Amino acid sequence: MQLTQRQQNIYDGKEGEVKAKIMKTLVMYGETFGATRMADITSDKGHLVTSFGLSVMKPVYELMDKLIESNAISTQKFTVDPKPLDPNVPKNFLQEIFFKVMYSKQKDYDEQLKKLGIVGDDGYTCTCYMDEVGNIPKEGDILSWAESSAVVYANSVLGARCNRNSGIFDLFGSIVGCVPYFGLLTDEGRKATWLIEVKTKAKPEAQLLGSAIGMKVMEDVPYVVGLDQYFKDLDDAKSYLKDFGAATASNGAVGLYHIENLTPEAAKQKRALLAENYQTYVIDDAELERVEKSYPIIWKDKNAKPKLAFIGCPHLSINQLYDWAHKIEESLKKKGNKNVVIPTVMTAAPGVVNEFKKSREYSVLVDSGVIISSICPLMYMNNPQCGKMPVITCSNKLRTYTSSKFMREDVLLDTITGGAL
Repeated sequence: MQLTQRQQNIYDGKEGEVKAKIMKTLVMYGETFGATRMADITSDKGHLVTSFGLSVMKPVYELMDKLIESNAISTQKFTVDPKPLDPNVPKNFLQEIFFKVMYSKQKDYDEQLKKLGIVGDDGYTCTCYMDEVGNIPKEGDILSWAESSAVVYANSVLGARCNRNSGIFDLFGSIVGCVPYFGLLTDEGRKATWLIEVKTKAKPEAQLLGSAIGMKVMEDVPYVVGLDQYFKDLDDAKSYLKDFGAATASNGAVGLYHIENLTPEAAKQKRALLAENYQTYVIDDAELERVEKSYPIIWKDKNAKPKLAFIGCPHLSINQLYDWAHKIEESLKKKGNKNVVIPTVMTAAPGVVNEFKKSREYSVLVDSGVIISSICPLMYMNNPQCGKMPVITCSNKLRTYTSSKFMREDVLLDTITGGAL
């Protein structure tokens, strides 16, 4: 593999044995996928996926200590995925015990992240690209990220360039300042091999549309037509595309999608982004209904009354918080209820929550019994005792990785405000 002089110096150990091992690891990783060079990272900040202090991850903590002792820390400040714990989120005694055992290394790991370069205590979120967080790559920036929903958003909505890396590799890239050049970093790798024709009667729910596409194309790049009609511009579509992309990435393995006339590359290159011999997938209302009906319900009692609802996986934008507050307020009034009838947790980045607290809508949600948190719902549900609970969500990512039951947003809204169960 061809390396720049700076990269070669690191490879040869001139900046220490640990950095040399990291560079050699990344080079071998790149060569496995046919990379012929390393690309310098150009983003201002990095983002790490590993945020949780699981007690069983002893090798990770030993590695972090080695990096810190060798001064092999990140060359850029970074954000990291949400924490797994929040004392405000409901849990019973047994669940609490399991949390203490599962995440017994959380405080120690948080200290390691501080030494390695986390931006601060408010840097824990899967939606680091929110304005209120500030880790927003520029179009064309080369990144070293791993969180799948953040990678697909950065690639697609922001026009940055990043492969779907594994955890720890995101930190490795930030330490040596470069990543292997292949896949979604290349022009050819960003070509679409699927044309997706959206032919629904109204704007399809983001979580369902993303799920259908992800399960169909898997790791390929889709080019979606017929969706742009529902939005004024890209800014108007960002919250929708956040959830859409997360579903494509979790229900499949999509790292990049193009939306005709909306996302940066599609707006400029249009259907020239389609690769030769692309395949076509038509999505109408019947297809979305088929996809939704295919979701398994893995509750022990499939008809159990939900004990908890999670909204926000990935974390909600501030506009989504406003929208949910208005919908819950209106639905409660119609049903003659003051509070939600099922414990409900909405999650958003710490910076988003702090800004939202200044609004009337914050009081609306709190007064109705909604808990607003910056927790990771997925990490919460990975507690075996929590996984036994009948939990509902409108997140296809959370539905995919846990025992949570998926509901469309309108159905979930009706359920938590007093509708039929």
